[in-house]
Amino acid sequence: MSFGKYIRKQREALKSKDRRFSVRQVAQRIGVEPAYLSKIERGDVAPPSEAKIRALADELGEDADVLLAMAGKVSSDLQAIIRKRPQLFADLIRQLKSVPDHALLRIARDVRDGDW
Repeated sequence: MSFGKYIRKQREALKSKDRRFSVRQVAQRIGVEPAYLSKIERGDVAPPSEAKIRALADELGEDADVLLAMAGKVSSDLQAIIRKRPQLFADLIRQLKSVPDHALLRIARDVRDGDW
């Protein structure tokens, strides 16, 4: 599913329970024009900036990193980390691309907990 379609689906699901999730109101809360948000949802324009995607994520209760990835972007904090050791991270990501999710979760937990 495209970024815009996903945003619209999530916003509409919230709107069905709470009228505050209209295009107009969400746009106002994240600091864009309603017409612009509508164009994003329809896929008529490219996804917005990282800051606006983060604002949308907060507004819709979504994970900002997931929305950024759907928009073809990487968060600035991750970019900074990768820039420090680009070859190592490129090799690591390429090696991990075919690892099953459960193994990746285990690796992430081990690194986080310092059990490696």
